[in-house]
Amino acid sequence: MTSRPAIAVLALLAIVFLPLVAVAETPEKEAIKAAESWLALVDAGDYAKSWDAAAAYFRGAITKEKWEQTLEGVRPPFGNVLSRKVKNTQYATSLPGAPDGEYVVIQFETSFAHKSDAVETVTPMKDEDGKWRVSGYFIR
Repeated sequence: MTSRPAIAVLALLAIVFLPLVAVAETPEKEAIKAAESWLALVDAGDYAKSWDAAAAYFRGAITKEKWEQTLEGVRPPFGNVLSRKVKNTQYATSLPGAPDGEYVVIQFETSFAHKSDAVETVTPMKDEDGKWRVSGYFIR
């Protein structure tokens, strides 16, 4: 039989240490949050803000104006997002054509109003300030 003081001690330990466990998110979870936040900007048609919110590497690879022009030609034909869910994630420290760093390649199964079975690949990276930001985006 467990005594009341032992239960109290276990409860106190749970209160103190469980929040610490919850704070320690995996790179994949942090990257998914960053990707979903960034995709919300793209979904809203706020392409300029999506460029502003992207990783420094991304912003160095394409001008804001070119990014806006590209998305204006690509996204509207798909229509509104009906659903989106994570299909898979892959953590990497090296990707072809990109500097070494921390990346998570995320594939989303996305259903748009005019394309029901798209796959969006979003690649957040840990940016220079330690925050996860999108460094690549592709739809097929």
